[in-house]
Amino acid sequence: MLYAIRINAWLPARTFFYHGTFFLILTLLMAIGFSSRKLGQKSASRILDLIFGFLIVPVFLAMPLDFLVPHISYFDAYFEMLSSLTTTGASLFDDPHSIPDVLHLYRATISWMGGFLMLVVALGLFQPINLGGFEVYARNDTGLIVQHRIKRADIRARMQRYSISIFPLYFGLTMVMSVLLIVNGDRPLVAVIHAMSTFSTSGISNIGGLTQAHSGLMGEVIIFAFLLFAVSRFMFQQDKDGRGYRLLKSDKEINLMLICVTVIPLLLFARHWSAAYDIDAVDNAPAALSSLWGGAFMVMSFLTTTGFESHFWDEARAWSGLGTTGIILMGLAVMGGGIATTAGGVKLLRIYALYKHGLREMEKLSFPSSVAGSGQKARNIRREGAYAAWVFFMLFLVSIAGLMLLFSLMGIRFEDSLLLSVAGLSTTGPLLNIAGDNSLSYALLDPSAKAVFCVAMILGRLEPLAIIAVLNPNFWRK
Repeated sequence: MLYAIRINAWLPARTFFYHGTFFLILTLLMAIGFSSRKLGQKSASRILDLIFGFLIVPVFLAMPLDFLVPHISYFDAYFEMLSSLTTTGASLFDDPHSIPDVLHLYRATISWMGGFLMLVVALGLFQPINLGGFEVYARNDTGLIVQHRIKRADIRARMQRYSISIFPLYFGLTMVMSVLLIVNGDRPLVAVIHAMSTFSTSGISNIGGLTQAHSGLMGEVIIFAFLLFAVSRFMFQQDKDGRGYRLLKSDKEINLMLICVTVIPLLLFARHWSAAYDIDAVDNAPAALSSLWGGAFMVMSFLTTTGFESHFWDEARAWSGLGTTGIILMGLAVMGGGIATTAGGVKLLRIYALYKHGLREMEKLSFPSSVAGSGQKARNIRREGAYAAWVFFMLFLVSIAGLMLLFSLMGIRFEDSLLLSVAGLSTTGPLLNIAGDNSLSYALLDPSAKAVFCVAMILGRLEPLAIIAVLNPNFWRK
């Protein structure tokens, strides 16, 4: 509303003021009505709150968008708001100039707050009940000890504490990144939207992506650096001794990210170089460096499920004479970022647990009577942690298969069904446009396919394991 007033866009300003005031009054009345009700401590109830929150809140968020963009239906507006709230970033507006900048700011703000919500939920709710990736660290305690720990966790107090501790850092870093992008040439609005999209990993842009940004290479370097907050939870969460940042060098998720950012671009570069050798383009040093940087940025962007496309990605493919397929980008999106971050996907910690378990199993083939070292924590990750990670990975694959079947029944071809399923479950909306062949867009989906994609976005944001836990009767007894 304030931005609309600043640019003299009085219709959007009045619309946001009327809708915002009405829903603020409605929220206050509901708060007064429920103020005397004691909040239960059952974790399953809080997960249900999240599920219904993601279903219902976009109903209200979509009203001003539906009023201000008359050429879309109300369900399209709901789709757009759910995509923003879940930080997916899947947009029906193929042309970013088809709607005013104030609505892009609205979308980016919702995704930014949705990312903050998931940070607080991960640390305040999922951590004490060993969900959201924290199950990898779960020890093989007895059921009574686990139940006692869950009952003892005051969910409301934890949510309030983490909200108070995270928000200043989350807001401050967004402002710092915005200033850095402005200094390097971006317009203030573009800088703010790209900063919000980076921290929420939504990939929302009001100019069609980084290829149209004026900040150029330095802008991509800045975004690359701040995407580290989507790789490790220690960027936001400090332990009781304040050692969070000092733990980064030994963080397995950071190590995996460094391996991916280093190895995959080098492999792509070698593939590109071999093709460039055939067309006598190997002596083009700037194109070679551009290829390396474009590959590194794209790996980081899709590993964190953000979906920003590097300006040098097309140059890398043009230099080599090859059209790089999107299967690598899909694989990176499935891997995902760190636990307790705004990134989606399977999460790097689960990948690490499966890797350690597989490595240990291969060692046992040669030395069946060997005893593994590395301490109790490492043994828990290789055993119970790997088991939990494998269960989640299987649920993720089954979810992809089920969604692909539904999309295929709606007449969508196999390749596009795969892209839609991965994009929804990994909350990487731009994947469809960047990894696909541009034969399908979200705007071309029929309402039934959009409804299935809405389910995929909620399932991907809350993770299948958390939703299945709600259906477990034993979980309600805790």
